[in-house]
Amino acid sequence: MHLSSELALLEGTGIQAVHFDVMDGCFVPVMTVGPPFIKAVKTRFLKDVHLMIQNPEATLREYVLAGSDIITVHIEACEDVRSILRTLGAMDNANEQGRGLVRGVALNPDTSLELLKPLLDDIEMIVVLAVNPRMKGFPFLDSIGDRFAEVKDMVTSAGKDTLLCLDGGVKRANIVAMARMGADVLVSGSAIYDGKSPRENAQFMLDAVKSQIK
Repeated sequence: MHLSSELALLEGTGIQAVHFDVMDGCFVPVMTVGPPFIKAVKTRFLKDVHLMIQNPEATLREYVLAGSDIITVHIEACEDVRSILRTLGAMDNANEQGRGLVRGVALNPDTSLELLKPLLDDIEMIVVLAVNPRMKGFPFLDSIGDRFAEVKDMVTSAGKDTLLCLDGGVKRANIVAMARMGADVLVSGSAIYDGKSPRENAQFMLDAVKSQIK
């Protein structure tokens, strides 16, 4: 319950966003936070909100008003994902009038990547999960490199500049391998906030990523 001071430790490191895992206890078995919590977080970091919730259209506006800069919805959780994405595309960013939102879609590891193709014109980011959030313990997907490469090829072939995000299981031990895959965004939690030295951990992760940038 000291999120403000914990986030302040990372200012100036080069980290640019704070990632919120919003879980409803329905789409995934865990329950976490909602719009009031996200709104209460005062930070200069971008707010990257990952909605792991069933039927996100019901509360979408609340998350926008809470100050989200990036909103990601799960293809599996939406009845009409394209409609949701287009609704987001027409909404203003609550942090700055006239600035839009980055619209993301996420897929669980067992979801067909073919579902992405009809959505490429309506998204700015694809979140490739390296863990299955519906399974106890969030087991790591060993074949994530092949899956990520397939997404990257799909985006390149379509001539899009969509941001690619890797989320789940990003640790100190594998950060170089993950960075080599060419993701634009890497999400990491416990590898940074280990209860000891979050600033040093963050710098280690960032330096590892920079070492792979040609």
